[in-house]
Amino acid sequence: MTKEDFSQLVETIQASEYYQKPLGFGIARVDRGQKDNGKILQATFPFINWQENYGSAAIFQKALVDAGFSIPQKSEAVFDVDRDFVTNALSMCHPWVSEAKGDAHKNVQLIKYLDALPDGELVNYRLVFLFADEAPQSVEAVYLKLYALSTGKAPLRGVNLSGAFGVLHNVAWSGNVPIELDWLREHELELKMSGEYPLIDSVDKFPRFLQHIIPADNTRILDAAKVRMGAQLAAGTTVMPGASYINFNAGTLGPVMVEGRISSSAVVGKGSDVGGGASILGVLSGTSGNPISIGENCLLGANSVTGIPLGDGCIVDAGIAVLEGTKFRMSETDYQKIKEANPEWKAEYKEFYKGRELAGLNGLHFRQDSTTGQMKVFRSNKEVKLNEELH
Repeated sequence: MTKEDFSQLVETIQASEYYQKPLGFGIARVDRGQKDNGKILQATFPFINWQENYGSAAIFQKALVDAGFSIPQKSEAVFDVDRDFVTNALSMCHPWVSEAKGDAHKNVQLIKYLDALPDGELVNYRLVFLFADEAPQSVEAVYLKLYALSTGKAPLRGVNLSGAFGVLHNVAWSGNVPIELDWLREHELELKMSGEYPLIDSVDKFPRFLQHIIPADNTRILDAAKVRMGAQLAAGTTVMPGASYINFNAGTLGPVMVEGRISSSAVVGKGSDVGGGASILGVLSGTSGNPISIGENCLLGANSVTGIPLGDGCIVDAGIAVLEGTKFRMSETDYQKIKEANPEWKAEYKEFYKGRELAGLNGLHFRQDSTTGQMKVFRSNKEVKLNEELH
């Protein structure tokens, strides 16, 4: 088969009745339960395809059909990898086999790897297709979506993770190994008596980011426990130890200093600083279900709480809470300055504004008067800049 033959074969497959254009797909190694071998605890994808590599998708689907599988008309499909599938796929990928190395043709590299395995080991691998972005139904589908987020192939808030917690199993994590809690309970006596009880790092349904993702060279994570799988960290992000934390489906869009908490669904723009112990509320934390975005070059002071979206160049002073219902006093002079910075803001002047009325505006500085305790908002006259030597 030549490369031209391969292209023609792909076109033929894509015109067939069984072919479905995927949103994402990939081959994963799965970890099974120690007690219940049919329970999938984790899926590890060395490479995922997300709205790309449709030629490989077509070849994989034909290899499945030729091996006796059917492609269901559903939002997702998970297939056991068997020898027939591997042989069929490798045969059709022949024109690219010699070039499949390094960053080239990673789907072919995976098939080459599987072809070298004994038949008995193929049971630990699954081929996963997502055909529509609906609520995930399998552990493998959840992990594929988490990978799409953490690798930056899908935008934050860009995939449907509804019900993911109900699909995943709560397990004990010992390094990269998930362990069934029931198995630990059943074997606790002999494990402890023999000195073989594992070192448990955490008990959770999600693994840690660094257990699956290799970050950019200029991204620093000083404590692996501080970033959860499904988070997205742009190059240049620094996550300090202590009170910092980045949840799944949350993260940064550029170089950001993180010393506080970025809750699920919260997004922080480049050049911003989330101060020590500062909290950005998630959709379940009092934001009326509205996800929070922090703009570029913002500063969230130590131990502050932000519960509304902020535009660019905003400052929240240390120790104060900026919530939807919090009332802030604004002078008429600052009103004019804020209007100039936000010409699309149509609000009429009044002395007090609730936080929700200021959501998304640029150049705000939130402060509490130290003598009266009154909450105030000003036009910020400071430009927040991160220390480039630290990023």
